[in-house]
Amino acid sequence: MTKRSDAVRASEEAERLSYPIGRFRARTGLSAEERRALIDDLSALPTDLRTAVSDLSAEQLDTPYRPAGWTVRQVVHHLPDSHMNGYVRFKLAMTEDEPKVRSYNEASWAQLIDARGEDIESSLVLLEMLHRRWVRFLRSLAENQFRRIVLHPERGRLTLEYMLQLYAWHGRHHLAHIERLREWMGW
Repeated sequence: MTKRSDAVRASEEAERLSYPIGRFRARTGLSAEERRALIDDLSALPTDLRTAVSDLSAEQLDTPYRPAGWTVRQVVHHLPDSHMNGYVRFKLAMTEDEPKVRSYNEASWAQLIDARGEDIESSLVLLEMLHRRWVRFLRSLAENQFRRIVLHPERGRLTLEYMLQLYAWHGRHHLAHIERLREWMGW
């Protein structure tokens, strides 16, 4: 094998570990059925996440899902951190005209003590309660309301339809990190 093919293989492996379900790709003009399926994904995430981590030891929770990646514990804490921001963005979009939303440094949040050392139960419960409210809210929206806009400092103008796809993907993305690590480690 050549150095180039080894480099390509290493790059593909790094991509697979970073994006086990592929990179996010949004579509426009979703049908009501497609939106319902995305909302169902958000509804299922708390239970699916709890199942994925239910019998892991502290040592397993502190295992990174890829070299130089976050630990399972950090991923579990990251999900409600991220999705709380998402929920607030949705509510701002419904109550203000094209509100400016904040970004946050998720890598720095993942290094804080509550993401590195806290028991995961608090985040599992937080995600469950957050998604209960968020899903109810999302199911109440009319089709035209998914075209409402937020202004993101890095991503620009985002519709709620785009964000629905992003957060549904985000949950499946991190769940796949944990599930693939379990497979790879034989847990």
